[in-house]
Amino acid sequence: MPRVGVLALQGAFIEHKNVLARLDTQAVEVRLPEHLEGLDGLIIPGGESTTMGLLAQKRGLLEPLRAFARSGRPVWGTCAGMILLAKEIVDGVPGQPTLALMDIAVRRNAFGRQVDSFEADLTVPALGDPPFHAVFIRAPVIERVGTGVDVLAALEDGTAVAVRQGNLLATAFHPELTADVRFHRYFLQLTG
Repeated sequence: MPRVGVLALQGAFIEHKNVLARLDTQAVEVRLPEHLEGLDGLIIPGGESTTMGLLAQKRGLLEPLRAFARSGRPVWGTCAGMILLAKEIVDGVPGQPTLALMDIAVRRNAFGRQVDSFEADLTVPALGDPPFHAVFIRAPVIERVGTGVDVLAALEDGTAVAVRQGNLLATAFHPELTADVRFHRYFLQLTG
């Protein structure tokens, strides 16, 4: 049984833990560097990216999280987690702590405020049919995709909303808020 950590500093970590439990996967709440030991993968949930980054910095987690990802173990960022993984935040807060691991540029809250949240059916070839029903809440968008980054899903206008770069996975939406476990199953396959 794989052991997957869920960064539990702030945000929607309980929802990811619940999906992992449904998939017979041991979920571990990660709040300190030592919580990363023995994990096969890590999920960075949605929430508030600036707050999460500052809390990770305060707890000495930024470099251990980078080292975890660089070890080849899979890391998946959803919504705010995607922002933390990005090498470039177009509209970032000056000095905002990030992991800067994935060669993408993102814009925070790109669709507007909470009231502008929406849902969309996405074609995701890696998951097969039917389309994945995605929930976007104050979601970021990917404005630039670097070399070696594969777009897994895009909106009808071509805006990338799910990408993978090696062992790194990022989604602008919240798969943990749906009954569809295919994205979590896809991530678990990356753990080997």
